[in-house]
Amino acid sequence: MSTTGSASASGSASATGSASGRSKKVVVFDYGFGNVRSAERALARAGADVEITGDFDAAMNADGLLVPGVGAFAACMRGLKDARGDWIVGRRLSGGRPVLGICVGMQILFERGIEHGVETEGLDEWPGAVEPLKADIVPHMGWNTVAAPADSELFKGLGPDERYYFVHSYAVHDWTLQTANPALRAPKVTWSTHGAPFVAAVENGALWATQFHPEKSGDAGAQLLTNWIGTL
Repeated sequence: MSTTGSASASGSASATGSASGRSKKVVVFDYGFGNVRSAERALARAGADVEITGDFDAAMNADGLLVPGVGAFAACMRGLKDARGDWIVGRRLSGGRPVLGICVGMQILFERGIEHGVETEGLDEWPGAVEPLKADIVPHMGWNTVAAPADSELFKGLGPDERYYFVHSYAVHDWTLQTANPALRAPKVTWSTHGAPFVAAVENGALWATQFHPEKSGDAGAQLLTNWIGTL
């Protein structure tokens, strides 16, 4: 990440924090799965007051909660439930309190994951299944572009040629979420392609998520985290 990009992103988020009199408090939820230190550093550079913890009260009371995740869907779900993270995420969202899921931390937000033919229940915040990538080369590891909606808040200020860092073998394909209530906004879905199109990010009210790692995505990832912090 360039020094110029980091300084710019940090300055933007710091201005947001100072306007409200304080930096936004973000908890990186520590349940044993995820690059928590990388996420902590990236969020701090973007201007947040960051704490890594599995503490229930801290996770509930933070301005924003980041749920990381690496490894297998089933293992992440077990770890999250053991730490009461499933309950925390549900309670925060029922109160409209922001949550950001990253990588497998995004995948577990869906109804179920299918790995090696075995289905595991997810948090079911969104319908749909996380399935093996439809590609000749797996895992999908490295930099890739995404196609974000024009009105995306998460990708505000980021152009179509920006690249983000992916490491995954599973994803959500062919996904749409229709709202039963016409007064409710449909989610903003960002796509990428590796063999076939897959969901790269979702913005849905207080719940946002990315399949890629913004904390490893250089200046573009720093701007994305700045955008999220700016909404807290």
